[in-house]
Amino acid sequence: MELVSPAGSVEKLEYAWRFGADSAYIGLKKFSLRVKAENFHEKEYERVAELKKLFPNRKLFCALNIAFHQNDLEILRSNLDYFKLYPIDSFIVQDLGVVRLLQKEFPSAHLHLSTQASCMNAEAVKMYSDLGFSRVVLGRETSLDEIKKIKDAVPEMELECFAHGAMCVAYSGRCLMSAYLTGRSAQAGFCSHSCRWNFDLKIDEKSAKTLAQSGALVLEENQRRGEFFPVFEGENFTALLSSKDLRMAEHLKEMQAAGIDAIKIEGRMKSVYYVSVVTRAYRKALDVLSGKITQENAEPFVRVLDEVAQRESTTGFYFSRANADKTTVGASGSPYLFAAKVFLPISPDETKSIFEKGEQVLKERQEKLDSMHPSAREAFERDEKLHPEKKVRPAIFHANWKIYPIEAFNKIDEGTSLEFISPDVPFAQIPSDRYEFINPKTGLRLDWVNADHDCALYTDIEIPESALLRIKDPDFDGIAKENAR
Repeated sequence: MELVSPAGSVEKLEYAWRFGADSAYIGLKKFSLRVKAENFHEKEYERVAELKKLFPNRKLFCALNIAFHQNDLEILRSNLDYFKLYPIDSFIVQDLGVVRLLQKEFPSAHLHLSTQASCMNAEAVKMYSDLGFSRVVLGRETSLDEIKKIKDAVPEMELECFAHGAMCVAYSGRCLMSAYLTGRSAQAGFCSHSCRWNFDLKIDEKSAKTLAQSGALVLEENQRRGEFFPVFEGENFTALLSSKDLRMAEHLKEMQAAGIDAIKIEGRMKSVYYVSVVTRAYRKALDVLSGKITQENAEPFVRVLDEVAQRESTTGFYFSRANADKTTVGASGSPYLFAAKVFLPISPDETKSIFEKGEQVLKERQEKLDSMHPSAREAFERDEKLHPEKKVRPAIFHANWKIYPIEAFNKIDEGTSLEFISPDVPFAQIPSDRYEFINPKTGLRLDWVNADHDCALYTDIEIPESALLRIKDPDFDGIAKENAR
């Protein structure tokens, strides 16, 4: 089975491919159902083209899956030349109004039917085949038994199904709740995720919280007695009609047996870390199916799925509707924070230059101190004692250590235990006594790093290409992890 991963930005596209995706789907501004994702615009096509050359066997899908108003079609037509700058292999669409236009303007690109079209039977699949579609992303409400019947009836059609990620209470995403409450239509890519909002219970606040936190409060629709939807209030959130997340990593064999050609991961709005870890887990699980690795080899990578932000999981409609109909409580959470991207180590000559910079800064500091009046020098040194972070600390050379430039995404204090992950390393520790942070522009050691710092990791631990750093989240309370399975 083909593995299709989300890419909400060029950066996520690169890591999706590096961590094992066969294909990745992107969105272009205004025409994707994830308009809040970073999406692709301006000159990013140049970097995408470079990545396509770097990963020649990977495929690029473009999601044009909004429901088009007349004005949207005109905007699409005016942007066709820009779209042609991207090396797009397939378009994912739900609106039949764009089919002829895409077939004419992109004759070599395939058409994939979006899950938004809620295609769930063989006759519909045949119709889309007649229209020129080569793949159908089935509606999420389709069971494995139904999928098998569809594949038997239309064997020439490629079938793609979601295997992992967040689900909407409307399942295939055809939800009107956001439009009703905010005027922001989910069908135009503006979903406000209203089903996960922080709703207030309009009774006495103390009584409301006590009741909501007890788990005894449920919704029951008048004509559907016996169907209960839990309402639960936690710290800073209230869950209402919140769907569980989908997880099929342990059931890929059954998906393959049903005739599914491609499995899809949801998450263009998720982090680079999320896309990388989830893509890698499904890559390893698929490699077990194809006999490339053993189940024992894959298990550590699949287990790390428990350590990315998620809600309680389900197998959706694949085995039983009852599994999909159960809502959940709680916000998504992870015991880890994505800390930084790690790049290839710098050369020995560059390393030497960095240490020379540090020595020069120390020399200039000493010259400044020597030129000071004694009382001024005393005040300067007293201030340094009160504020140790101001003290100049040149990096010290260690044999067999390497300097890895990093791009930090969260604050990391020196002495924090680090872990790295890579396409072929589930996770590995970097103990606090085996690394230092360095500013490569000054050659000085850093007490901490953050997103706006020039920084590098100096360590004797070999870090593979494409690695990501993570750190423990001190605020994680464990609830999400307990509910993850």
